[in-house]
Amino acid sequence: MYLHPHPIQPFPQMETTTQSDIASIQKVFLNHQETALKWRSSTLEERSARLTKLRTWIKENQDLIRTALWEDFKKPGPEVDLSEIFPVTSEINHTLKHLKSWMKPKSISTPLSMIGTSGQVYFEPKGSSLIISPWNFPFNLTVGPLVSALAAGCPAIIKPSELSPATSDLIQKMIRAIFQEEEVTVFLGEVEVSKELLKLSFDHIFFTGSPAVGKIVMKAAAEHLTSITLELGGKSPAIIDESADLNDAAGKLIWGKFVNCGQTCIAPDYLLVHEFQKDRLIMELKVFLQKFYDPKFEGIEKSPDYARIIGPRHFKRLCGYLADAVSKGASLDFGGKTVESTFYIEPTLLSNINKDMEVFNEEIFGPILPILTFTKIEEAIALINSKPKPLALYYFGNDTQNSKKVIEETSSGNVVLNDCIIHFLHNNLPFGGVNNSGMGKAHGHAGFLAFSHEKGVLKQRVGLNNVTMLRPPYGIQAKKIIQSLIKWF
Repeated sequence: MYLHPHPIQPFPQMETTTQSDIASIQKVFLNHQETALKWRSSTLEERSARLTKLRTWIKENQDLIRTALWEDFKKPGPEVDLSEIFPVTSEINHTLKHLKSWMKPKSISTPLSMIGTSGQVYFEPKGSSLIISPWNFPFNLTVGPLVSALAAGCPAIIKPSELSPATSDLIQKMIRAIFQEEEVTVFLGEVEVSKELLKLSFDHIFFTGSPAVGKIVMKAAAEHLTSITLELGGKSPAIIDESADLNDAAGKLIWGKFVNCGQTCIAPDYLLVHEFQKDRLIMELKVFLQKFYDPKFEGIEKSPDYARIIGPRHFKRLCGYLADAVSKGASLDFGGKTVESTFYIEPTLLSNINKDMEVFNEEIFGPILPILTFTKIEEAIALINSKPKPLALYYFGNDTQNSKKVIEETSSGNVVLNDCIIHFLHNNLPFGGVNNSGMGKAHGHAGFLAFSHEKGVLKQRVGLNNVTMLRPPYGIQAKKIIQSLIKWF
């Protein structure tokens, strides 16, 4: 049952951090370390039971999830189902289907130089884990990593974002209803809570957020040599080649950009369109904006299917980007309307972009779409390569040679051909960034591995020793054998 839009009310505020919250962190962490030792030998049945309980709660409380996300930033019900609930339940289903094979030790081949031995790789839970999640997909990007942690056999402490208080509060209630405190714990509060958590020696940290904060998290992890997964962001480009079907591309781009009001880490940040196609593409983009968000010609502001900006800080930041671009000569091809009282920013198309504009240099993370042009694919590739490596790269076109060049001559977390953002839902594809857009992978088997230590185990036969003749004192025969090993193996 979907929520019906109602008048915009003031956004809820999260309570400030209390000293008792901070004082309890150390105690909970120590309990989690004890749980990690107990869970190290956890069985398939035990892990599956935890995941099944989580899935059951989600399916039985979908209305609560929709309500929370509506309260936080007016996210439409169907959008919640598609981008928050479905990815998590799908991830759980996929994990339950494959967890037995993931957990099973993998036998490896034996090189001739090690004949007589056998080797296996065991997948050991890393131990106590910390999940710090963002506000833009607050349910999905919190519970998704938790699925991977539980699958790998790791207890987790979760710190959700204070900018999405209704959803964060619901996540805490969900976790308390399903798990014991020493298994999974949620700490709410401001940045001070995150700072306290990052002082602790977790066995793995999974952080989703901006590159700037990612550096802070990575520095804190380095103090304890804690392994880390960083899911960050960046300026993800979309190339629309001369061979592209513009009608097909426009519909996919509008949905991929403006779902969640553009507050998506893998949303197309800017378009690179062949100069001969620019005007027609803008026309097609306008058609789909009208079709998706204003079919009755009442104004997009009245659309029940268009979300809002999360809060005042990001609203002001985006309005600043827009004003900066227009003042420096950008053409406002669509949109531009803003309403501060409701944090509404109309879907906006900008062209005539130059390198001095903030929308050219900063990750936008909102409903503003700059459109740049190129004449040769090499120009588009060069522009992309002049910026930090993006989380995603999209190519629209039917020129196999050009698409091959884009894949091979650029670096990004993922590449999607003739669509955008849907790769997030592909459980068999590793998801993640590279360098400035992140490190480590998530989803499916990659997520399981993120929270697992791959432990090599070698077994030698009793009474057999491959290196008997290679022990001191090193005689002529030993030296010959060593040289043979160097030459042939």
